[in-house]
Amino acid sequence: MAARGWSPFLFQQEVWDAMSRGESGLLHATTGAGKTYAVWLGALQALADAEAKRTPPLTVIWLTPMRALAADTLRALKEPLPDLAPAWTAGVRSGDTSSSERAKQAERLPTVLVTTPESLSLLIARADAQAQLGRTALVVVDEWHELMGTKRGVQAQLAIARLRHWNPALRIWGMSATLGNLDEAMYTLLGPQAANTGRLVRGQTPKQLTIDTLLPPRVDRFPWGGHLGLAMLPSVVSEIAASGSTLVFTNTRSQAEIWYQALLDARPDWAGQIALHHGSLDRAVREWVEAGLKAGELRAVVCTSSLDLGVDFLPVERVLQIGSPKGIARLLQRAGRSGHAPGRPSRVSIVPTHSLELVEGAAARAAVLAGQIEARDTPRQPLDVLVQHLVTVALGGGFTPDELLVEVRTTAAYADLSEDHWRWCLDFVSQGGASLAAYPDYRRAAPDQRGVWRVPDARLARRHRMNIGTIVSETSMAVQYVGGSKVGNVEESFAARLKPGDCFTFGGRLLELVRIHDMTAWVKRTTGRKPAVPRWNGGKMPLSTTLADAVVAQLARVQSSDYEDPELQAARPLLDLQAQWSALPSPDTLLAEVMRSREGTHLFLYPFAGRHAHLGLANLLAWRVAQRAPNTFSIAVNDYGFELLSATEIDWPSLLPELLKEQTDNNALLGEVLQSLNASELAQRRFREIARVSGLIFQGHPGEKRSSRQLQASSSLFWEVLRKYDPGNRLLQQAEAELLAQELEIGRLRQALHRMARQALALKPLERATPFAFPLMIERLRERLSNESVADRIARMLSQLEKAAGGGSDNDAEQVRESLTFGRDSVMDPPAARTKGRRRSPRRSR
Repeated sequence: MAARGWSPFLFQQEVWDAMSRGESGLLHATTGAGKTYAVWLGALQALADAEAKRTPPLTVIWLTPMRALAADTLRALKEPLPDLAPAWTAGVRSGDTSSSERAKQAERLPTVLVTTPESLSLLIARADAQAQLGRTALVVVDEWHELMGTKRGVQAQLAIARLRHWNPALRIWGMSATLGNLDEAMYTLLGPQAANTGRLVRGQTPKQLTIDTLLPPRVDRFPWGGHLGLAMLPSVVSEIAASGSTLVFTNTRSQAEIWYQALLDARPDWAGQIALHHGSLDRAVREWVEAGLKAGELRAVVCTSSLDLGVDFLPVERVLQIGSPKGIARLLQRAGRSGHAPGRPSRVSIVPTHSLELVEGAAARAAVLAGQIEARDTPRQPLDVLVQHLVTVALGGGFTPDELLVEVRTTAAYADLSEDHWRWCLDFVSQGGASLAAYPDYRRAAPDQRGVWRVPDARLARRHRMNIGTIVSETSMAVQYVGGSKVGNVEESFAARLKPGDCFTFGGRLLELVRIHDMTAWVKRTTGRKPAVPRWNGGKMPLSTTLADAVVAQLARVQSSDYEDPELQAARPLLDLQAQWSALPSPDTLLAEVMRSREGTHLFLYPFAGRHAHLGLANLLAWRVAQRAPNTFSIAVNDYGFELLSATEIDWPSLLPELLKEQTDNNALLGEVLQSLNASELAQRRFREIARVSGLIFQGHPGEKRSSRQLQASSSLFWEVLRKYDPGNRLLQQAEAELLAQELEIGRLRQALHRMARQALALKPLERATPFAFPLMIERLRERLSNESVADRIARMLSQLEKAAGGGSDNDAEQVRESLTFGRDSVMDPPAARTKGRRRSPRRSR
């Protein structure tokens, strides 16, 4: 460091001291503050012998959550080796590693190995795993916040426990920049036994962070999802032109495709200077973009979360966030991509896609200044991951049940694992449980003559190794030029809707489908025709509790006539009209609006609990009403609230207070939620993922791509068999638990009900839709009508509302139609985003 003119920060010295003492811990510091130097230089000082002539065996495992980070991390780790550990070697092991490199590593692993949780599990599944991995002295988990709350994090916990079993002196260090619950994060990383002795290091370095919002030229008083859309394009172009290098983050791949093409259309002279980056593009394309960013050759890159983490792009000066970031941690992570070095300022600008996101901009900045960041929790006892790990360990030298149970309980995820659950897992891997005992394919592990559990069948061993991992996504289909190179991958459900001659935008190119064959969409370049945009799953992330609470706090400021922030000043016409026609929500007040129209009786309720919880709340209230008298509801939700529309008259003023009374019996509440939804169908979809992870269904050999339809059929068959012949199956119970916890966010729903029961209910009768109610009505209309019909309908509604509000509107049908096209097809995911209106009938257990 002295040779480079650097001085170590105090937090770096603290990590070095802890590592020299053999301690484990968690380092939390801002992005670009020097976390890698803290942990890596500490490791070399503690573990390396600068005078050694022989190459040591595998000593350090560096876990990274993304393959894309591996190469960049490896370059950083190699830099000090010639000075501090010339005998050490370094390498990468991931899904992108070539077969020749894998063969080389099969003979001898490098001294430091950069790898992923999946690849580490594959190494543990080797017959010589203990000989190859048993001398590992340090495990570093990079970007721990990214893994901690997922099954991949649980997979990492189990793998670390195995390494610690082989080497009790193993040091474990995690690194993170965006975590709100640091004590729990360290507990999860180190496990119950080691957490009390771990070192929590907080890196306090001066870092200037600017969070602002690009203000639109005109703020509509009646917004809807994505209505600003590409109206912000001129502002974005100006910001890019004025900066050296810019990352333009979007929340979805579809949105990235649209914005990339729009930037090229606006500035054709930027061809070759701007690029597109997301996870479905071919690896060669992504690597080319990353290299261009590092070299400072690209003016801008439109990207998704594929560039969120860890990669060091020093030339990047600005970050633009299209639409709501949905969470404080995500915003900070993306902001840190600019000025990625100690002392350099970072700046992120939010580009609102509808007017209410102006309030979110002010809320996000206030939350950051107050140090409010979302907490993350580890999944509790996911049995599908555990049974996969049992087979992995059985392959990697075998295990005895009593000894392995002690090891598994050293992880945070399974610290409270019961003997009953453990015996069930052993029974499941030995014979598939009570209902599958007759089938040899589910006898995946069994005790030998010495009582050591091993995999008795070489075919089942190969099959397991091919399917290790917890990442489950919809089957993808390759996109490849006829007679040419691969472009990337789209989800099969999108490609299945296309027919030859249809056009779509992908990778910034307009492509025409020629044919689909062998799970490959063969395409050619084309021009002129209006394209579709691929739509990938995972685009509807809900507003986090932390950001939602911050938004409500900003609305409370407005009620006190505090419009100090520029975002609130810009949104003032909308907020003033909302207060005039109805009211503004506050932390102590629950706003409800009731309106009668030709469609029926509308209830608009604003709990600010996020779209997933709102879907559960809306269905729950509808179900409770239907228990009193048969009724049918249409439902629309966004991140701020939900709408219940009934064709019949409902006396909400007298009914709503009774419906919102707190349910003290948690089991009764769970029962109501499950009855109010088509829970069986939703749980069955969740079960498909569990069946893949647990090994019930085989995903295919290398080069063999089974369609999602085939996988769904297989999982559905298991679902029905288990429900009929093994109704107590733990995986069925896990499917229901994950549905409640993840898709419906039952914990957040319960907290919302608790808060709503204690808030003062402000129920406002309406003559017409308010600025808050309008986007919910639009979401419902979008699902009922075609785009053209919606455009005309919205234009009429806006004209009437603006007239009632005492102002004119320059929205015409053509502008509305364009906004709908971009807002819908590009999945402009603002808080008022799309959710299908659903019919709820008491005759079908609603």
